Amino acid sequence: MTEVLFVVTAATGWTLKDGSVHPTGYWAEELAEPHRLFTEAGWNITVATPGGVAPTLDELSLGGAGGLPKRRKEVRAYLDSIQGQLEHPVALDQVEESEYDLVFYPGGHGPMEDLAFDPVSGELLRDRLASGKPLALLCHAPVAVLAAADEKGGNPFAGRRMTGLSNAEERLNPFGWKAKWYLQDALTEAGIDYRKGLLPLRPFVEVDGALYTGQNPQSAHALAERILADLA
Repeated sequence: MTEVLFVVTAATGWTLKDGSVHPTGYWAEELAEPHRLFTEAGWNITVATPGGVAPTLDELSLGGAGGLPKRRKEVRAYLDSIQGQLEHPVALDQVEESEYDLVFYPGGHGPMEDLAFDPVSGELLRDRLASGKPLALLCHAPVAVLAAADEKGGNPFAGRRMTGLSNAEERLNPFGWKAKWYLQDALTEAGIDYRKGLLPLRPFVEVDGALYTGQNPQSAHALAERILADLA
């Protein structure tokens, strides 16, 4: 059986440049859609978070920003169906990435607060990249690779092709204008070959060897389908 590790943010808020904290967590569709597709394919999923803290759903992701009402209802129903798993994640420092066929990071604004700076996640990402085994990060989750930098600031992901939520897409959120920094800028500054689609909020997937990234929530399905096709 194909074993998959979902690394999910444990953050409940995103600190903005004015000092306010915007409530956040993981983005519903970015976790639910890949989880559903992988489960339907017969893959076994383990959910891990920093400290083993139950992840928080960003309720905005099931509001108007989450798509049409019918779609939001489907996503919520799926998340409800796996709530038992989400309420009892494994602590990230207790997992061994080499035991999994795929490591998958769903996004949401939460990773901007914790995974971007988490040394345990950073070590896992360094090891995973070096192994050449499949690694996928979606929307804001690619920010986690910043924590993979060494003491001198060198990043093993430098030079790799990746995507993630663009500056333009971030600024579509009113609170996004208050961000201390943007994912696209941070990846570029780290030496990553950042790519994005021609139009915002449209599916866009970048694949560089065994490194898979999706630009935005709308890319969740396409990213999961591409992984399924490649790992079949």
